[in-house]
Amino acid sequence: MIDSIFQRSAPEGLESVIRKIEAGERIAPDEALALYEHAPLALLGGLAVQVKERKSGRDVFYNRNFHVEPSNICIFNCRFCSYRQPAHSPGAWDRPLEEIFETCHAYQGRGVTEVHVVGGVHPDHGLDYYVRMIEGIKRELPDVIVKAFSAVELHEMIRRAGVSLENGLQRLKTAGMAAIPGGGAEIFDEEVRQKICPEKCTTDEWLSLHRTAHRLGISSNATMLYGHIETQAQRIDHLDRLRRSQDETGGFNAFIPLKFRRRNNALSELGETSITDDLRTLALSRIYLDNFPHIKAYWPMYGKTTTQLALAFGADDIDGTIDDTTRIYSMAGADDRNPALTVDEMRRWIEAAGYRAVERDTFYRPVVTK
Repeated sequence: MIDSIFQRSAPEGLESVIRKIEAGERIAPDEALALYEHAPLALLGGLAVQVKERKSGRDVFYNRNFHVEPSNICIFNCRFCSYRQPAHSPGAWDRPLEEIFETCHAYQGRGVTEVHVVGGVHPDHGLDYYVRMIEGIKRELPDVIVKAFSAVELHEMIRRAGVSLENGLQRLKTAGMAAIPGGGAEIFDEEVRQKICPEKCTTDEWLSLHRTAHRLGISSNATMLYGHIETQAQRIDHLDRLRRSQDETGGFNAFIPLKFRRRNNALSELGETSITDDLRTLALSRIYLDNFPHIKAYWPMYGKTTTQLALAFGADDIDGTIDDTTRIYSMAGADDRNPALTVDEMRRWIEAAGYRAVERDTFYRPVVTK
């Protein structure tokens, strides 16, 4: 559609890129950078919505979920992190397994379809401990999907156990772990990673763990932490590595751009990137990651207003009810200090933006409410 409204409003030099996007063709990293730097915001949003609607029509997804954060004690000290605490500090917690199981028991019969388990890399807990945790959660909630542990947590617990990635992941899968969240990716550029999180697993190790999980039938999400010291080109490099990995395995369900929040961490002096940059990043992610089924605007991080705006920039998922069970972004200064939404609130929110609200499970299968 050479004469489309997008073509007519395109800055000089972007016409060929827009033609490719409209035709459903893949764009290259240099084309993505040009698009980010020169396309008007409205143009980016329109193109991203066009791509989104090819993927999921007018549907926007949400789920009924809650989080378990076993501990914020962590052996690593990433400069962007506001969540981590050293052992014995006043703000540290380490929840006993029985307390975690009691929390899960309280969700019986409440319609949740997913429990999201993620926390710090604790110095004293190993693979056997986390296998027992997953088994106990599944005893309490046998029909709920357990999405558990970032690649950083998994890499460390499996390394300590002295077994292969395949063996460690298979043990967790057998215990009931069905999916992996996307945390720990941060920025893949090795130089940036050395500056912001030098202690945790490398880019290659993160990608290898997800690749191995996909081979074992464990699907996952992927993330990118943006808005700190990285450049636009480094963001696109990150997206490109994810796109190539997805070409290989097809195991990623969704991509989640994560905005750096400045409160209570070592990078506070950087400030935070603008809402305009948030929307440009979401739109470019939807356009570039042509093999990812879904792009999530994580509402506890963006806040409700920006998340609703994100639906006009290619996002087709807003996450879930959460029920005030996560502290990761509230400790870093997100607007929602006690994140929780009802199903009715999410549905009204999505429908007010002109979309069809669809309840899903972890794997984006529609949930039929009885």
